[in-house]
Amino acid sequence: MDILKTASVGIGAVLLALIFRNQRPEYATLINLACCVVIFFCIIWKMKEVLSYITRLSSYIQIDDTYIMSIMKMIGITYISEFASNICKDAGYSSVAGQIQVFAKLSVLALSMPVLLTFLSTVGEFL
Repeated sequence: MDILKTASVGIGAVLLALIFRNQRPEYATLINLACCVVIFFCIIWKMKEVLSYITRLSSYIQIDDTYIMSIMKMIGITYISEFASNICKDAGYSSVAGQIQVFAKLSVLALSMPVLLTFLSTVGEFL
């Protein structure tokens, strides 16, 4: 049911911004930004639930916590970069949005390297 609330907030904000777009375009931008921030906090709230489930799952499986935290950081980077990128695109700065996306991809790649190296060394031990 949370998705219905979130979708309603989004649709309401878009309709309100459409009303203001012709007379007061700065208000339309602020409405969109406020809506994005509200939905972003909803995402963070859901991520807390996901994190608690992942923590429970990691207690059942013998996995080092650093790998779980790396995955959570990667998920966080992707959500935050997508959020910032979309705001930049909406504001008309698609080149800045592209740079944010490139930086996010490189950050995820840098975070994944230790996990990849550990995986390759584990596979190498079996061969």
